Amino acid sequence: MSRLTNLLLFLVLLSACTAKLPTEYKETSDPLTVYPDYMGVTVPCNMAPLHFSIENEGDDYVTILYAGDERLVLAGQDVCPSLKEWRKLVCKGDISVRVFIQQDGNWTAYQPFPVYVSSDSIDPYISYRLISPSYVAYENLTLQQRCLENYDELLIYGNMINSPEEDGQCINCHFTQGGNPERFQFHVRQGMGGTVIANDGNINKVDLKVEGSVSGGVYPAWHPTEKLIAYSTNKTGQSFHTKHLNKIEVQDTYSDLILYDVEANVVHPLECDSNDLDCFPAWSPDGRWLYYCSAHYEQQDTSIVRDEDIIRSFRTMRYNLYRRPFDLATLSFGERQLVYDAMSDSLSATEPKISPDGRWLMFTRGSYGIFHIWHGDADLCLIDLTDSTFTPRVASQLNSDNVEAWHSWSHDGRWVVFSSRREDGNYTRPFFAHHDGNGHFTKPFCLPQDDPEYHRDLLFSYNVPEFMSGRVTYSPQEIADCVKKEAKKAKK
Repeated sequence: MSRLTNLLLFLVLLSACTAKLPTEYKETSDPLTVYPDYMGVTVPCNMAPLHFSIENEGDDYVTILYAGDERLVLAGQDVCPSLKEWRKLVCKGDISVRVFIQQDGNWTAYQPFPVYVSSDSIDPYISYRLISPSYVAYENLTLQQRCLENYDELLIYGNMINSPEEDGQCINCHFTQGGNPERFQFHVRQGMGGTVIANDGNINKVDLKVEGSVSGGVYPAWHPTEKLIAYSTNKTGQSFHTKHLNKIEVQDTYSDLILYDVEANVVHPLECDSNDLDCFPAWSPDGRWLYYCSAHYEQQDTSIVRDEDIIRSFRTMRYNLYRRPFDLATLSFGERQLVYDAMSDSLSATEPKISPDGRWLMFTRGSYGIFHIWHGDADLCLIDLTDSTFTPRVASQLNSDNVEAWHSWSHDGRWVVFSSRREDGNYTRPFFAHHDGNGHFTKPFCLPQDDPEYHRDLLFSYNVPEFMSGRVTYSPQEIADCVKKEAKKAKK
């Protein structure tokens, strides 16, 4: 093929993918709708391109994105800049987006909307569990990792690697030490049960259930600097509502806290009231405090079993936030201190997480219970730990009319990721927002995908998104081989 032929072919292809702005059009102030809603959001400078679809009816579409002296014109209802094109725009600063829609041969120009670009980069990966909202099905549970700088999604581990459908395992969520992908853990229930712990090149399965404990480790919190993991041990059940707007209730009938020494393979139970239901531990960034939520329960009706009494009392089960001082030298905890008395507000507070600078405690608050991912009134709240009153406030910029729950801080505290059901009320999706360091957030935006319709078509929920500094390098098969081994019994 001659150079001239190559040049002509290149020009034909170039003209085929280059859109032209209409020269004649009318201006309108009518509302423009795009999905996902990226209008007016703030994004990190290293985030994957925002791909969206224009929802307004039309026969043809042209969109211009401009930042500084950089211009990008795209044709079509789906606006999908390439990674290279997006990087050119982002490096110029904030982006303006203007959409032109043709209908019946006439073009209309809509008012531009901004996409703000923050110089604060975001952690390059998140991990999460993909789970069907079928409540009782364990089939095809997977732990995933997603690169936030592009659209790459990789499997960490899937329960179907080891188990046929009829023997499906439940695997709970992957959790790291401070976002370190070389130190992570997750729990396997049912067949081949145990806790898988990866620790600097070694991966093992351990049995954390010791004499006197309710269960093995369930909800984890890895100490920020040491090879120590705090767990809650839980006896958990599910009940289903026939009339209540909240479809399902997940409740603990027993729960306690333990500390696991990874190197010594020793479990240290925490001394606590047997009538307290302690759950969701979380360390302060300096490792000196362990935060958690706790409800006090004393059986009211002794004519029925404890589990049934708790199920019947679901509307009155409320959790407060507490913390305990931790002595690293002796691996011991002091007396608990009340952080937030949610019960006095007729509310329930769970899932505490502390920002990396130690100032902000974010938690989920609802009217009752502990598993707020199923509660439509669940909101994210903040406590400024530098204020001795520990007065909570709603993080209004993050919340919607539906569920906001599981959340994670980036390594520098400038970004949060959280689970929300704001789109359809059924499926959780990860949303991100920028944090200014003073308790204020920008408008949240959904995890970008290559296909703008991806989240509408996905029949799985994202569960417990957590930031990571890189990707997990163990292969799914290496992890599966570990799961198949007999669990090493922890000592007490």
